[in-house]
Amino acid sequence: MNRRSLGALGLCLAAACGRDTGNGQDAADAVPEFEPPVAINAESPVNYPAQLFREGVEGTVVLRLFVDETGALVLDSTRIHDGSGYPSLDSAVLAGVDAMRFAPARRNGAPMPTWFLQPVHFRQPDRAQSRGGS
Repeated sequence: MNRRSLGALGLCLAAACGRDTGNGQDAADAVPEFEPPVAINAESPVNYPAQLFREGVEGTVVLRLFVDETGALVLDSTRIHDGSGYPSLDSAVLAGVDAMRFAPARRNGAPMPTWFLQPVHFRQPDRAQSRGGS
C-alpha cells in the first residue's frame, strides 16, 4: 500500500434510498429521491505528507465542494470546512483537489449541481487494522 492510497476519500452525505415511495412501488425498484455525488477516482489523488506519515500523525480534513450537473468539480468553490489541526495535511488535501473526480448528484434520477462535504482521512495502516479497519 502506498502513501497516496492512505488519504482515502469518503462521502459524508447519505442517499435517500430504500424508502417507501408511497405510490405502491417497491422501494427497492424506486429511484432514490436524492443521491449525493460519488467519488470515482480509482485511487485517492491526495498524498500523505511523508514527514507526517513517518511521525504517525493522523487526521481528517473535511472539504466543502461544489459539483455541477456533469459531476465536474468547480475548483473556485473549494473550501476547507473543518481542518485537521495540521496545516500540512490541510495543504495536501487542497493540492489533490484538482484531480478529484465525481459522478454527479441526482434528484429523482436526473443529474443536478450540488454542494456537499467530502472528508479526507489520513490514517496509518497498522493503526487502522487495530481499530477494526476504520
